[in-house]
Amino acid sequence: MTGESRHADGERAAASSPDGPTLSVRDLQVHFPITSGFLIRRQTGAVKAVDGVTFDIAPGETLGLVGESGSGKTTTGRAILQLQRPTAGSVEFRGVELTSISAKKMRPFRSEMQIIFQDPYGSLNPRMSAGRIIGEPLTVHGLGGDQDQRLERVAELLKRVGMNPAMMGRYPHEFSGGQRQRIGIARALAGAPSFIVCDEPVSALDVSIQAQILNLLSDLQTEFNISYLFIAHDLSVVRHISDRVAVMYLGKIMEMATSVELYENPMHPYTRALMSAVPIPDPALERQRERIVLAGDIPSPINPPSGCVFRTRCPIATDECGEVLPDLVDHGGGHQVACIKV
Repeated sequence: MTGESRHADGERAAASSPDGPTLSVRDLQVHFPITSGFLIRRQTGAVKAVDGVTFDIAPGETLGLVGESGSGKTTTGRAILQLQRPTAGSVEFRGVELTSISAKKMRPFRSEMQIIFQDPYGSLNPRMSAGRIIGEPLTVHGLGGDQDQRLERVAELLKRVGMNPAMMGRYPHEFSGGQRQRIGIARALAGAPSFIVCDEPVSALDVSIQAQILNLLSDLQTEFNISYLFIAHDLSVVRHISDRVAVMYLGKIMEMATSVELYENPMHPYTRALMSAVPIPDPALERQRERIVLAGDIPSPINPPSGCVFRTRCPIATDECGEVLPDLVDHGGGHQVACIKV
């Protein structure tokens, strides 16, 4: 699947959505308090894991979220699902504000908002058979009718993810990594979701299996019109499955554009550095291109730099970058960049 075809599908999905986006995130913040003291605990600081993230995801669209480890990608996904309550900001799912509702009122949305985890073994209960794992959401949410109907539904889900229904009695340790991830995908599909957070779903798999899982996710999206937030650090993977891509650094979005536009015309210095690290199959082109090596490590989210959070590693930073907090500015066609030097 090419980035161009994903982009075209995304445009059609957005155009066919008269009721607005499936998900709308505005100024999302997740700060973890740091406390000290023995008898009396006082907050002395905060880890700013996510600090002002804003984006929309249309029905049937995939938004790729990329960045280095520690940039806040997974925390963003968990906060959207209300697995981690945000410190501030808004998360609207199909027009309903999720940050202000109770856990009890949140429960009906659980079947519609699912997650596929990075570790296909650690995310499955080793004491439960594949059939029970996939059928559990049906039981929890009261879906699928009686027991026989639920078993039939589990068999259908196994077939849909490319597995033999006869395997439903086996346990996670009896499957390969790719098969375990297919079970995780079938479990996510059980509640007929309209939105799924894919938290690095192929990073623990062999390269040959990654393509199969990505194709499966794309086919399921087309069939069921599911919206994805696809979290990854592998830019080549994100390119081929995403309609749009958001580049995240230290809790903030640095750049966001369509997949085709971002890869053909990266504008933010951080995005350019990430792109320069992606291998090119042609050895001649690989030798000719310029590598951008970032100095140092990602700063601590406890005490992020003033102004632009990327300035301490940016090759074009000036004194002004430490004084101005850049906003995401649209440079045409929805290509947004947070940099005063662009």
